[in-house]
Amino acid sequence: MRIWVDADACPGPIKEILFRAAMRRRVELTLVANHFLRVPKSPYVRCVQVEAGFDVADKKIAASVAAGDLVITADVPLASTVVDAGATALNPRGQLYTRENVKELLARRNLMDELRSTGTITGGPAALDARNLQDFANALDRYLTQRAQQAQREQ
Repeated sequence: MRIWVDADACPGPIKEILFRAAMRRRVELTLVANHFLRVPKSPYVRCVQVEAGFDVADKKIAASVAAGDLVITADVPLASTVVDAGATALNPRGQLYTRENVKELLARRNLMDELRSTGTITGGPAALDARNLQDFANALDRYLTQRAQQAQREQ
């Protein structure tokens, strides 16, 4: 299992949680971005820089993700692609995208995008707060614990 991060828009505090989790759990963490990122020196953490452009990082993640991987993204279309590939996606607010919910979330996202383009609705989500960070950390820990237990049962 690998963790992939859509790092172009991933908040710094979320990255810090991911760095600590990857090193503690000894899980490969790959951040994909179209700009240089500072990452801690660790055999478990790496950064892949892709060329600039619309959805280039998303396409790299989609092409690289494997069944059983975890992708950290707030991008619902990418999450939908990831789930279709047999992987799991988690957004920075701690919500897992699953086969059961991703299509509904994608439809809602598309509706809101359409409403914003007509000027009916403006703005986006609220800034991350301490509660969101805790929700993310808890969801990540639950996911990694379940995967570790599953791996032990398979041995």
